[in-house]
Amino acid sequence: MKHTSTFIAAAVAATITATLGSVALASDLGVKVIGVSIPAATHGWAGGMNFHAQQTVERLEKVYPGLDFVLSTASDPGTQVNDIEDMVAVRGIDALVVLPFESDPLTPPVQAVAESGAWVTVVDRGLSVAGIEDLYVAGDNTGFGQVSGQYMASKMPEGGDIVVFRGIPTTIDNERVDAFKAAIDGSGINVLAMEHGNWNRDDSFTVMEDFLSKYAKIDAVWASDDDMAIGVLAAIEAAGRDDVKFVLGGAGMKEMIKRPAAGDAMIPANVTYPPSMIATAIELTAVGLTSNAPVSGTFTIGSVLVTKENAMAFYYADSPF
Repeated sequence: MKHTSTFIAAAVAATITATLGSVALASDLGVKVIGVSIPAATHGWAGGMNFHAQQTVERLEKVYPGLDFVLSTASDPGTQVNDIEDMVAVRGIDALVVLPFESDPLTPPVQAVAESGAWVTVVDRGLSVAGIEDLYVAGDNTGFGQVSGQYMASKMPEGGDIVVFRGIPTTIDNERVDAFKAAIDGSGINVLAMEHGNWNRDDSFTVMEDFLSKYAKIDAVWASDDDMAIGVLAAIEAAGRDDVKFVLGGAGMKEMIKRPAAGDAMIPANVTYPPSMIATAIELTAVGLTSNAPVSGTFTIGSVLVTKENAMAFYYADSPF
């Protein structure tokens, strides 16, 4: 993989050098081009991200007549690398907003874009080499776990037994879980078990089935993700269990926002990790290209507790997520 990545970086850099002199860049006409490269809508959160990216591009093209946008979605890292190369060679982009499909294979081509002089904004999944991007926009994973743990502790003042669902084994998941455990420390909440549901409904259904067979009483579940929460709820229903008092997911899926809005006791709350962070990244990049406003650095989007009182402020009826 290391040799492949090096080859990709060299190839992209060569393409940039060869085409800058021959391609009629939009910037020559006074228009700056922002490329937006994101993963395809392969699951709920990514579908929401695609929705917000498209809406933001359409809106900003009207707001900024001096900007043009090119948006591409990729179903795998190789396609995303090719998309970025095309953005440079064909469109001569002045800036790139990228949510890497995977960090390692996307690092060399994005680094080559940065070395060409284009602005680079990275979203959510960081690159494997620090300092390449001008701007990094991401959710607050530590805050996500902390808010979730604080809510669980407040909801269970007398303590109780819970099970915990982790996502895919990643640094992001570690940050969330470590913060959650710190937030419930001393609360009287006992974690019976903690397993990976891999941010997947089917996997989480199977894990919850196992938990239900092992434990005669489970007071609550931290599912830590809305897709996993749906799998958990299905397993509880299939087992006919009534001991589980509530399930806490996260990320703001509209189905799981409507339930606390309606006063559903089983889903009384949610914690945001908004796919709309892509909109923030695109907009800040546009501001950086069209003004003297300082936008470089790190922009962290806080995780907010969603309850019946504020739920509809986080509900996007037209979003697929």
